[in-house]
Amino acid sequence: MPDPRFFDSPGPASLSELARAGAAELADAAWGDRLIVRAAPLDTADAEAVTFFSDAKRKDAAAATKAGACFVRPEHRDFLPSGCAALVTKHPQAAWAAAANCLHAPRRHDPSAPAVHPRAELEDGVLLGPNVTIGQGARIGRGTRIGPGAVIGPGVLIGRDCVIGPNAVIGFALLGDRVSISAGAVLGEAGFGAAAGPRGMVDLPQLGRVVIQDNVTIGANSCVDRGAFADTTVGENTKIDNLVHVAHNVRVGRNCVLAAYTGLSGSTIVGDGVAFGGKAGVADHLNIGSGASIGAAASVFKDVPEGETWTGFPARPLKRWLRETAWLSRMAGGRRTRG
Repeated sequence: MPDPRFFDSPGPASLSELARAGAAELADAAWGDRLIVRAAPLDTADAEAVTFFSDAKRKDAAAATKAGACFVRPEHRDFLPSGCAALVTKHPQAAWAAAANCLHAPRRHDPSAPAVHPRAELEDGVLLGPNVTIGQGARIGRGTRIGPGAVIGPGVLIGRDCVIGPNAVIGFALLGDRVSISAGAVLGEAGFGAAAGPRGMVDLPQLGRVVIQDNVTIGANSCVDRGAFADTTVGENTKIDNLVHVAHNVRVGRNCVLAAYTGLSGSTIVGDGVAFGGKAGVADHLNIGSGASIGAAASVFKDVPEGETWTGFPARPLKRWLRETAWLSRMAGGRRTRG
């Protein structure tokens, strides 16, 4: 269930209502009055949840789902178990997005409240610069300093002795103690997710959070996206440079270092003590082992084992890259000599 500090859930909706919202057809009209409380992924959905299934490679997961209902293509409806109501559509993911938007809504700032909402909780010793905005239900710990123009969203938790820079924006996030967020950084915006619908691409709701552990530093104009369902997390004592992007559902371990322009794609898992050189890029759903080093401007498309150093495009182990680079240099030099 999405965290109620950050998302409003207006109440259950019937399958008939969700079918209309997603422009889908309920395969069995007898299911029309079944009430659905939440949207969830295929693997974690329960009897009160609606999910979607669109990839035949995951038919085993579809057969095992405990969801109360599932948006599904016509040719895939027989993959679902008997207790799961089929909502048939050519665009299951986009239809599910419409249903999820009916069930969950991100909390926004109260437009009628003062800049610091009366239901925000600030411990003694919190220092606020000019034009700071703090939403309802936010909690700020003792000794934290918040710079001019910063925006702290509803429900956000910031620990003690933190430093929030000017014009930083923090939403859908839980921060530990002694966290430093530099100017212009953005935590908790929606991660990038889209699906094709009957009228073109639609955004997928991002229903997770950002969790920043103690002693983390995040540089100026960096972005850490909230999770799609699970949390995006940054482990203790990790240091993130300026202009870094951490995408949704990424898990960064403790004591990592990410230099400027590093980009971690969605659902990547980074172990403890990993170092990324400037402009390093990592594809989605990869594992970077603890103690690994990724060279500057490297492009990683495979899992990296613990303790190894990879570089190049595509990234590969450093010694291999050096041998290949030396060989190419010799071959290029040899051709010039013969010419």
